[in-house]
Amino acid sequence: MSVKARLIPVLLLKNGLLVRSEDFQTHQIIGNPYNEVARFNQWNVDELVYLDITREGEHDLRRDDLKHHNSTNFLDILENLSLKCFMPLTCGGRIRSIQDMRERFLRGADKVIVNTQAVRTPSILEKAASVFGRQAVVLGMDVKCVNGSEQVCIACGQEPTGLDPVQWAQNAEKLGAGEILLQRIERDGKGLGYDTDLIQKVTRAVNIPVIACSGVGQFTDYAAGIRAGASAVAAANIWHFKELSDRQGKRALHEAGINVRLPFSTDSRPKRRRQARPKRQSPPFDFKQETILA
Repeated sequence: MSVKARLIPVLLLKNGLLVRSEDFQTHQIIGNPYNEVARFNQWNVDELVYLDITREGEHDLRRDDLKHHNSTNFLDILENLSLKCFMPLTCGGRIRSIQDMRERFLRGADKVIVNTQAVRTPSILEKAASVFGRQAVVLGMDVKCVNGSEQVCIACGQEPTGLDPVQWAQNAEKLGAGEILLQRIERDGKGLGYDTDLIQKVTRAVNIPVIACSGVGQFTDYAAGIRAGASAVAAANIWHFKELSDRQGKRALHEAGINVRLPFSTDSRPKRRRQARPKRQSPPFDFKQETILA
């Protein structure tokens, strides 16, 4: 039996608030991080990814009347999120050391995503795999076309590195990365579908799972990512603006012949309709009108 493909929401956290993203540059506030966790618990998603894309070093929930824990620290936010999260929780952003990873694990994360620091100090992947196990270490890889060639970019996609995505993926696997979160910057927030050529090149070059991300505009886009070789498909914006995104996404994958964990029955047989209850001929109790005193 083949491994079931995963469907993963990616939530972007900037200054303590959820945002939608476009081109890794334009961010629109859409809500509070705690509300989304409760919703995804009900939706029975496979996994949840939180990416802290704050660059100012400040987290502000803006309002104190939302009846949620208010904090100015991402680690506090993560800890409170994990108390409400009943699915595997992966977090990334602003991770620069083994101690940063340890603090996130202690506050409830199951896996961590390392991006910029992995490029600047590749040995951090090896150390992380040794300390926590490679199954808990995810390489974040953001790719953009720069001067006619595909390059890995860091610092929230703002700094090209000159690294070839395929070669960097292979090197990261050797160092200890157990999974790759692959994003195409130009497709972020555009709804044009995944960059299947990029996904195919990376997945064929490595033996670790690849999560495809960036570009989903409709639920049928998910199947293209899996067919290109991804083990899991992820998206951000569609989860905020489409109703029942989990069911519709899983249904689209299932109808495309992809093996997924279904939160609903696939039995196509007609359901028996429940017969209407007969009307009562008399009230079940003998109510007596009482005088109400002013």
